[in-house]
Amino acid sequence: MDEPVSLDHRLRRLQFRAWHRGTREADLMIGGFADRYAQGWDDAQLRWFESLLDEQDVDVMGWAFGTIVAPETFEGPMLDALKKLDYVAVAMR
Repeated sequence: MDEPVSLDHRLRRLQFRAWHRGTREADLMIGGFADRYAQGWDDAQLRWFESLLDEQDVDVMGWAFGTIVAPETFEGPMLDALKKLDYVAVAMR
């Protein structure tokens, strides 16, 4: 039987996945988004972000930039916040 994952462990796993996408641009956008907002997300928002991390970088970036129409399952306030992200403080990683 699987043991429940603690919120802290779940957030650390999401942060790692968000910052290790495949391209530096995606790392900065998706990782920066997670850094800025993840601590305040509820379970539904965490599930949305987990699903987003399963998508291809080129698609996620296209949805965020508005050059590709996002699937209905991703439309809503979370994607709107990602679209509005205009500055990410970058620390050396």
